[in-house]
Amino acid sequence: MTNERVQRAPNGPGAAAILSAAVGCFLLGVLALAGDAIPAVAKVLNVWNPTGPLSGVTFAAIGAWLLVWLTLSRLWARRDLDMKTIGLASATMILASLLLTFPPFMDFLQGK
Repeated sequence: MTNERVQRAPNGPGAAAILSAAVGCFLLGVLALAGDAIPAVAKVLNVWNPTGPLSGVTFAAIGAWLLVWLTLSRLWARRDLDMKTIGLASATMILASLLLTFPPFMDFLQGK
């Protein structure tokens, strides 16, 4: 038998993918709420008339996700990060995004 050490790949790129997806989800929730609650924001987010503000919401969320993923994957390419912290932050943002896109919760936040 040989005494070869198994080299483990750094978890930074995986952490970047997880966290960036959560950031994209969270932004989608925030913008969906803002587009529903503030007419001026809805007007800005209306990129394509047949879908209304939702077109700008999804465009911005996807753009943010890709930008954050690119940035973090380059910064964390060779790093090992605490995945518990990344997981907790990601789960929190995803849960918040689910709440922000849930119509009864959106109505509650808007005082409807």
